[in-house]
Amino acid sequence: MEFTLESLREAERIVHRHVPPTPQYAWPLLARHAGLKVWVKHENHTSIGAFKIRGGALYMHRLKQREPDCRGVIAATRGNHGQSVAVAAARHGLSATIVVPHGNNPEKNAAMIAQGAELVEHGNDFQEALELARERAGSQGLHLVAAFDPALVQGVASYALELFAGAEPLDAVYVPIGLGSGICGVIAARNALGLSTDVVGVQAEAAPCYALSFEAGRPMTTASADTIADGVATRVPVDAAVAMINRLAARVVTVSDEAILEAQRLLLRLTHNLAEPAGACALAALLKERRRMAGKTAAVILSGGNADAANLSRVIEGM
Repeated sequence: MEFTLESLREAERIVHRHVPPTPQYAWPLLARHAGLKVWVKHENHTSIGAFKIRGGALYMHRLKQREPDCRGVIAATRGNHGQSVAVAAARHGLSATIVVPHGNNPEKNAAMIAQGAELVEHGNDFQEALELARERAGSQGLHLVAAFDPALVQGVASYALELFAGAEPLDAVYVPIGLGSGICGVIAARNALGLSTDVVGVQAEAAPCYALSFEAGRPMTTASADTIADGVATRVPVDAAVAMINRLAARVVTVSDEAILEAQRLLLRLTHNLAEPAGACALAALLKERRRMAGKTAAVILSGGNADAANLSRVIEGM
C-alpha cells in the first residue's frame, strides 16, 4: 500500500474542506523533562477531539461519489472512529449506526448519539462489536466502514503532512496504533516526501498485537486487550497494516498503563492539554526511549483528547 505525494495532497485538500489544520508545537518544558526537543501534534484540537475525523471526511466523500444511492453506514468502534463516521455521514446525508462494546467510554457514547448516530452496545471488546457490525451490514443493507482502509489512511495522512511542513526536521515520530490508520498515514506521508524520519509505533503492554506482529514478522492476535487506553485496545490486527508497519516502521514500542497515566499528567501539567490514554501513549513511549533519543528531535502524536471523567480523576489524583 503506497501513495504518491500528489494523491496525498489531493486527499489533504478534501479533508481541509471540513477539518482545519491542527497545530504542532515544540514545548520547552517537555524538552527539559525528556532531554530532547519534543514536538506535539495536537490532534486533540479537531472538532471531535481526535485525528479520526480526517479519515471519515475523505472516506464519506469518496463513498458518495462511488455509491450515490447509499443510504446508511455502520461501523464498530471504541469511540473516535465512531464519532468520525457519525459526523461525516451526517454531512453527506447518510444514516449512521455505531456498534460499541459494553462498558464503552460513556462520554464518547453520548457524543456519537449527539452527532446523530444510532448507538448499539454489543460484546465485551472491539472485536465482538465488529462482528455484530458485519452481521448487520449484511442483513440491513448498510455499508460497513472498517476502521482501517486506504481512504482512511490517506485522510489521516493529512496531519502528517501538516506536521512535517510545520516542524523542524525530525529524527523520529511516535504514533499510537489502534488498527493502524494513523501510523500508516505517517509512513505514507514520510515516504511521499522522501524523508528519513523514523516512524515508531506505540501500543499498550496489555494490547500488543501489532508489537507481537512486528516481532514475529506476521499478523499475531491476542486473547484480550485489557488496557485503560481504549483507542489502542485491539487484539486482532489488520493484515495490510501489519505488512506496511513491519516493512516501513522503525520499531513498535509497548508501554504500561501506569506510564500512560503519567504521560497524561505530564501533558496536562507541562502543556495544559488533556490527552485521552491512547493520545498519551506516544509520549509515554518516547520517555521510555529517552536515553536512545537523547539530544535528538522527536514528535509525538497526541491522537485524541477524549478522556472520560473516571480516567481524568485518576490522572489528577496522581499529580
